[in-house]
Amino acid sequence: MKQLLVAAILLTAVTAGYGQCEKKTVLTASKTEHLAADSSVQTNDDGVVTIEFDKTTFNVSPQNESPLTGKVDSVTCNWSTPYKVGKMRMKITLTTAQGEIQKFTVTIEGKAGKVTLYATMDGQPDQMIRLTADKFEEKM
Repeated sequence: MKQLLVAAILLTAVTAGYGQCEKKTVLTASKTEHLAADSSVQTNDDGVVTIEFDKTTFNVSPQNESPLTGKVDSVTCNWSTPYKVGKMRMKITLTTAQGEIQKFTVTIEGKAGKVTLYATMDGQPDQMIRLTADKFEEKM
């Protein structure tokens, strides 16, 4: 009986965590950090950045700049506590307002009460962007 109860709880947790991956999600951050290969901060950009995504689309709206629109090429997702604890990795293709196409690997990690997004442009592994989320939630 205990094994059945544990199995039901685990199945519910996995389903809830995966369910987050299917939903439209919004991440908002007030600072963007540009990191070097050793993860040291090279520059900081203050200003709100809003990122909206689901399993097929990925859109970035920096404050006072042209938005980037894109698509999700692949995704792996595992959140044990939706929007709090887990990890998501996406391969995305973004298009600038000028039509330039850029490919990125984006990782979103939730741990110790903090959600952080890391983005690396393909072909530039020594340069990384880090955003610490002020908000990370399902878009209603």
